[in-house]
Amino acid sequence: MRKRVFLKTFGCRTNIYDSNIMLQNIKDFDIVDCEEDADIIVVNSCTVTNGADSSARSYINSVNKMGKKVILAGCGAISKGDELLKSDKIFGYFGHSEKSKINQLLKSDKKFAQKGDLSFVDSDVVEDFSSYTKAFIKIQEGCDFNCSYCIIPMVRGRARSMDEKRILAQIEKLALNGYGEFVLSGTNLGSYGKDTNSSIAKLLKKISQIKGVKRIRLGSLEPVQIDDEFKELLDESWIEKHLHIALQHTSEKMLRIMRRRNILKDDLNLFELIADKGFSLGTDFITGHPGESEQIWSEALKNFKSFPITHLHAFTFSKRDHTHSATIKETVAGDIAKERLKILEEIVKNNNFKFRKDIKKPLLVLVEESRGENQVGYDQFFNKVYIKSDLDLKKEWISVEEFEVKMDANYARL
Repeated sequence: MRKRVFLKTFGCRTNIYDSNIMLQNIKDFDIVDCEEDADIIVVNSCTVTNGADSSARSYINSVNKMGKKVILAGCGAISKGDELLKSDKIFGYFGHSEKSKINQLLKSDKKFAQKGDLSFVDSDVVEDFSSYTKAFIKIQEGCDFNCSYCIIPMVRGRARSMDEKRILAQIEKLALNGYGEFVLSGTNLGSYGKDTNSSIAKLLKKISQIKGVKRIRLGSLEPVQIDDEFKELLDESWIEKHLHIALQHTSEKMLRIMRRRNILKDDLNLFELIADKGFSLGTDFITGHPGESEQIWSEALKNFKSFPITHLHAFTFSKRDHTHSATIKETVAGDIAKERLKILEEIVKNNNFKFRKDIKKPLLVLVEESRGENQVGYDQFFNKVYIKSDLDLKKEWISVEEFEVKMDANYARL
């Protein structure tokens, strides 16, 4: 009787892609949809924050109590694999470069540790995203930045680009299978092409020419990576009218403490230019980083209010071993960091509400799922839209001309 495998994914879009690579390489096991039915559970983990580590560890503890055999993959396998293996929390672990070998690793009857090679470049591509309405396309791996708080270069390696022909061939195949929206992902997306005499802008132009591609969505970009070549694409209809540009902070002094490459004045000019093109804009922000004094916070808050930010991925500082930030002694109390976070979230919540109220054009929505009496999707500005309809609209592109703007989302009836 074949053993059964359940795969649990934590973290970013890159992990979603990596999980799909694993799934299509599992040949001699049955893949199941819930933990209870599985003999083996593979945990594709994230380690970007202490919270991410805690979530994976808590999950591993819960399935251990169910008597399951646990295998650890993902970024947490590099940072926490040895520790969890020694404490008998997992049966084995493997790094990113080993994911295509998952079928053989699952057969192992001895505990194993396979960190793999942090300089590898994926050769596998995902051929099926049947459980998603859109396709996730990994275009690069690793990061050359040296931000003070970040452990990711240690667990994903230096920046390197995936082969352009493979990327385009994958998208062509998926477009023929009916996918119209493509989400480009990577550890440091904007570094694509730096090692291959190309660029993210050149790749986007080629993808846009593929028949069937309706919308291209991008993961997080660094401000310094948005050059003139990229700016020329902002008027194109196929690019999603939402960009996520990682600021991390809005105090010039804190940016230097964080060892960031962006400059506040240039950041503001960039955000205003893109907002003037009709884009919604998201960003990352860390509150409570060591050195974030009351004076620095006051400056940052004043500056933050000047940015046209409509979406926010913010979190309180999380100390990571082996990073520069972990050595800085001027720490910020957790309750203060959380309060600062809430202030930013409220500002962006109101910014987003105003942005949606000011929209004068139809919303182009790709419907993703049913939720209660509504069907739910995202528009071209990456805002959620709830639609009431007697028709089954899943995976359909809908133009919504009349909608009600509420604080949490937009609502429509068709």
